[in-house]
Amino acid sequence: MPHDTGEARTFATPNAPWLTIVGIGEDGRAGLSPAAAAALDAAEIVWGGRRHLALAAPFSAEARAWPSPIAQAYPEILARRGRPTCLLATGDPFHYGIGAEIARLVPAAEIRAFPQPSAFSLAAARLGWPLAETACLTLHGRALRRIVPHLQPGARLLVLSWDGSTPAAVAALLVARGLGASRLTVLEAMNGPAERVLSAPAEGFGQPEVAALNTLAVEVVAGAGARILSLSPGLDDDWFENDGQLTKAEIRAVTLAALRPRAGQRLWDVGAGAGSVSIEWCLRHPANTALAIEARPERAARIARNADALGVGERVRIVEGPAPDALIGLPAPEAVFVGGGVSVPGLLDACAAALPMGGRFVANAVTLEGEAALLAAFAERGGDLRRLSVARAAPVGGLQAWRAAMPVTQWAWTKP
Repeated sequence: MPHDTGEARTFATPNAPWLTIVGIGEDGRAGLSPAAAAALDAAEIVWGGRRHLALAAPFSAEARAWPSPIAQAYPEILARRGRPTCLLATGDPFHYGIGAEIARLVPAAEIRAFPQPSAFSLAAARLGWPLAETACLTLHGRALRRIVPHLQPGARLLVLSWDGSTPAAVAALLVARGLGASRLTVLEAMNGPAERVLSAPAEGFGQPEVAALNTLAVEVVAGAGARILSLSPGLDDDWFENDGQLTKAEIRAVTLAALRPRAGQRLWDVGAGAGSVSIEWCLRHPANTALAIEARPERAARIARNADALGVGERVRIVEGPAPDALIGLPAPEAVFVGGGVSVPGLLDACAAALPMGGRFVANAVTLEGEAALLAAFAERGGDLRRLSVARAAPVGGLQAWRAAMPVTQWAWTKP
């Protein structure tokens, strides 16, 4: 018998699927296709939320309500392999639903799925919005501020709410960011007898009574001075709470370009300071993540606040402690940025060793000791070495003059 490697299990595929996933809407059994209804009736056990089970009634199988957390049910479901089992889900089980979770445990060939229109599809149909041009996201079990990067002028968003308080919370967030003219539409119980639609601008939304299960539509309207995240790297420095330990906007833009972010990749941001590089790495793509390594507790706490404020708090993991010791046991990165501590003995070598082939390494230094460490790395490993200098106009008496920032030495290297 092979040893357990900790990876996803694979099975020999049986002759016929045994696990059925049925999407169900507010119209209950009446909305099921004949094939979906037959699969439901053929099951020995039906798992679902209490609302799902009530919508699917009557059926003869044993009904099991999902436990909390829902993953507690997975071992029992897997133990039934080969016996007819049905899982009920809302709408499309593979769009923020149970289907994607189960498919990580059960081969697709063993599953029959009967999706119905998702809440996004139903909402787009009600509003006349082209779904392909609409951002679809969920706040169910997620931080409210993950919506922030999507708040672009003219954008249309469809959002799965966490509960009945979500629409009012989103309205307050929009008002605080100068987007109070944005229109919010709450859609409840779509396709069911209790369907209801509420609509109001964010600045006049108030605290209406809203059903716990709802979908929120947002049409973003930006007022003068609205706080909108730029789509390019190099956010203004005042977007980040900081104590001066911050990779400045112009240098940050060049640094992100040198790191060459790609979708779904992980960054180590060593000596993260205010976390600006970690945060901007995650803003480049919604699947990107970062480990922000910071030795000082007050700065680590500041990184968390900055990441949350800019909507990526769930994707920036903070590792508190001095590098290189703090790097031991961390998940391997695809890219590394060292913005502080480049002269610490062994740090550059430890980071280089952690990278896979093709991984990118960028390090910045402003001190002579740090520059010496980068010169030595360049001499040993090659790569690109550059000197970056930025000057900004500043008042001198009643006139303006250039005030130069400290020059930055940057080493960029791709692991061969």
